[in-house]
Amino acid sequence: MIDILRTTSENADFQDMVKQLDYELSAIDGDEHSFYDQFNKTHNIKHVVIAYKNKTPVSCGAIKEFDANSMEIKRMYTISTYRGKGIATRVLQELEKWAMEMDFKKCILETGIRQPDAIRLYKKNGYKSITNYGQYENIKNSRCFEKLLP
Repeated sequence: MIDILRTTSENADFQDMVKQLDYELSAIDGDEHSFYDQFNKTHNIKHVVIAYKNKTPVSCGAIKEFDANSMEIKRMYTISTYRGKGIATRVLQELEKWAMEMDFKKCILETGIRQPDAIRLYKKNGYKSITNYGQYENIKNSRCFEKLLP
């Protein structure tokens, strides 16, 4: 059984999983990691979701306000042995639900072209490719997506 917890970036389980995520991303992104890392700081994030399997944290994600209508999905991560089991989708859906509860109209996100599993996750969950936004505007290895919330 998967339990879902809403929390903040102060949560120790979230901080531990973000360290694992950053370790994986540094290997994937190589020399570009420091560019992406500057936009992924987690202090003061008020909306974090953690999925637990038998009280063990196995997946996480966060949202932060991008503009008056949009929440940005950040720090999505699932421990490798739990991937492909629908847990990341549960985390993503909970983040979207939380955004809707706060009257946001859409979720946006950036991921890398070197992360095909992440791209599949977002497309499977109704995210559409958009022009790269903000700091990712001219970054060839970034892909940005959005989903309009009901």
